[in-house]
Amino acid sequence: MQSLQSSSPPCLRPSPLTPLLKNQSKSKSHFHFPASRSSSRLRRSGASVIVNVSAPKREHDPKKRVVITGMGLVSVFGNEVDEYYNRLLSGESGIGPIDRFDASKFPTRFAGQIHGFNSEGYIDGKNDRRLDDCLRYCIVAGKKALVDADLGGDKLFKIDKERAGVLVGTGMGGLTVFSDGVQALIEKGHRKITPFFIPYAITNMGSALLGIDLGFMGPNYSISTACATSNYCFYAAANHIRRGEADLMVAGGTEAAVIPIGLGGFVACRALSQRNDDPKTASRPWDKGRDGFVMGEGAGVLIMESLEHAMKRGAPIIAEYLGGAVNCDAYHMTDPRADGLGVSSCIQSSLEDAGVSPEEVNYINAHATSTLAGDLAEINAIKKVFKDTSGIKINATKSMIGHCLGAAGGLEAIATVKAINTGWLHPSINQFNPEPSVDFDTVANTKQQHEVNVAISNSFGFGGHNSVVAFSAFKP
Repeated sequence: MQSLQSSSPPCLRPSPLTPLLKNQSKSKSHFHFPASRSSSRLRRSGASVIVNVSAPKREHDPKKRVVITGMGLVSVFGNEVDEYYNRLLSGESGIGPIDRFDASKFPTRFAGQIHGFNSEGYIDGKNDRRLDDCLRYCIVAGKKALVDADLGGDKLFKIDKERAGVLVGTGMGGLTVFSDGVQALIEKGHRKITPFFIPYAITNMGSALLGIDLGFMGPNYSISTACATSNYCFYAAANHIRRGEADLMVAGGTEAAVIPIGLGGFVACRALSQRNDDPKTASRPWDKGRDGFVMGEGAGVLIMESLEHAMKRGAPIIAEYLGGAVNCDAYHMTDPRADGLGVSSCIQSSLEDAGVSPEEVNYINAHATSTLAGDLAEINAIKKVFKDTSGIKINATKSMIGHCLGAAGGLEAIATVKAINTGWLHPSINQFNPEPSVDFDTVANTKQQHEVNVAISNSFGFGGHNSVVAFSAFKP
């Protein structure tokens, strides 16, 4: 999540921009890539970051190399990965009027709402009727990802389920179940609260139900870091594999907050676009006319495995997860740091973890939510790490599907991997009057052919949570 559209209430005072710099010299510091990952440390200056590159080393141990073998999703563009990416490539907008409930009295009356979702074949009918959409999206996306990884049906019995885990997070949890439970309490009393109220509202239940359904007994929990959730899950899942705690992880994010209380909450934050007369052009990252983000929903899940495990079972290797990083701005509840320090150091740390130099990166799937402050704060942070931006292309998936909150990073990771696989970048649509400071090729309005060397995907959340993950084509 990025900045709200107006100044914060006076009670929400940000911390100083330079809390880490008090004892540092005023001379310029450097980011330095060490020859090995373990010995590295970052030194920062408040105004600028200079990147000095020594030879970074990528992981070579097949037990610690992490590869992507399957992808699954639920999205406003359907539940098939290829259809989803083809519609992104075509520059189609999935944003439209909300018809799930009466939104006529809200100042924002549109979203990237999913229509016609069907879980048949993935969830039995009795459970399907009880589950919150957040959980339904998670289960369907997770199972579709396993099928994509050649682990559908009886093939699951070929892996050691004690070494397979699930880490699918959510920013909001089972919001519909929670909202309905509160309404039942107020209108009818506590006896009318469903016994599924607590289990289906808590954020860990998506991972739990998927793990129960699959029989996966490895690491199983959820992470909730607002809109940075999915990348946090990828990062943690990869580390379970690298530490030898799991061979395979189902990881990603899920969200279903396009309901009255979800919409109303973000309206109260003054975070949403109010372009009701033209919803399809409302999400316009980096455009001077942007007026807030657009809500979306769905789920995006990756199957992450150690290279050793994937090769032993003859898995289809789609891409490689090179590394990632997470940190916190420690600045403000909703606003980004003006100096970009949290984001730039997170990008730097992710490259270090990946064993990648800045010169190797030529594609960035940006967080780019279409907020006034957030879009430019991200661009400024990127410029601190990448001194030569001429070879880097950057795009905004949210321009077409909206901001899917905790699921955003999952859906954007899939778009990133598809860009690597296909050699085509989807456009950032609604680029009418771009900000002059955004001196990148934003793939404006039309898809572009581009051979991706190393890609990074950024996700940031309320609370100052920053996350960056890096991917590339798999090379044995």
